[in-house]
Amino acid sequence: MHNHPIARLVAAADAAINAEDFDRLLDFYADDAVLVIRPGQNASGKAQIRQAFVAIAAYFNHSLQVTQDALHILQNGNTALVLAKTRIRSDQLGETCRDATYVFGLDANGDWHCTIDNSYGHRLLDQPQPA
Repeated sequence: MHNHPIARLVAAADAAINAEDFDRLLDFYADDAVLVIRPGQNASGKAQIRQAFVAIAAYFNHSLQVTQDALHILQNGNTALVLAKTRIRSDQLGETCRDATYVFGLDANGDWHCTIDNSYGHRLLDQPQPA
């Protein structure tokens, strides 16, 4: 799976997050992508996603580091589901591991882009749902 183009994209996105290179990070996302900021709060579209990552970096006092311990990519045509063990480190948080879920789409140029970025994975099911 590490040879899959999506595995390389995820690694590049993690490097961009860690370097706070948000302009480069946005290349990773589809124009209409959704980022789960925290359960119950999402960012939609590149402008909101950029704002979210700037705020997240500030919240973690610019110490956030993200890596993937494991990836499993399930591809069907132009869509891929990525299951990941995402390791998150920061001065405030310490270190934690999440079972993340990402969805990717293949565009007309043959490039993969993240359409849904959910680092909380199934933990979203543990949160109360709006009525």
